Amino acid sequence: AAGVRLHYVTDGRGPLLVLLHGFPEFWYSWRSQIPVLARYFKVVAVDMRGYNESDKPAGVSAYSVEKLVNDVKCVVRAFGKEQAVIVGHDWGGVVAWSFGATYPEMTRRLVVMNAPHPVAFEKALRTDRRQLRRSWYIFFFQLPKLPEWGIRVFAGRFVKNAFQGTAVMKEVFTAEELQVYETALTLPGVAKAAVNYYRAAFRRFLLGKASAM
Repeated sequence: AAGVRLHYVTDGRGPLLVLLHGFPEFWYSWRSQIPVLARYFKVVAVDMRGYNESDKPAGVSAYSVEKLVNDVKCVVRAFGKEQAVIVGHDWGGVVAWSFGATYPEMTRRLVVMNAPHPVAFEKALRTDRRQLRRSWYIFFFQLPKLPEWGIRVFAGRFVKNAFQGTAVMKEVFTAEELQVYETALTLPGVAKAAVNYYRAAFRRFLLGKASAM
């Protein structure tokens, strides 16, 4: 995808369905859904750029929403399709929203989970103090080097808080599964790339361009 190699997992036959994961995740988050969806679709679960086994280009600009959207376009084209069902969660949902807006003709269906519409989110950040407080981590991620250092050093605690900390049923995430996420997050370059998603989005926000974070 424009010089960036993307790792993916695929299964099934039929119309193309692309799964886009969130932060701090990778294709593994879709492990339970892939076999079911593969009964009806050609499922492609992507490691988004910077994550797990996909390439990790240097620089904040490499993680702009435009480039993330182009990655999805390249995935669809790589499978020889003109359209795809795009399913995104969290950061994958951000990219899904933007892909649908940029390439409506390539979007057969759009499914977004846990990601507000970019315009609505930008408005909330500018006008809603409660939302601003809840989005404190976005501002923390703008600091140089410290956020990715903290994620690497405290990866186990970070992953546990990210998953079990927000889950109603905390037992859903086993210790073994959390270890899988921790291992993927501590691969060289992943923590920095993941934080760069937020840095690129925040720079876009400062320019007055809607982009959810």
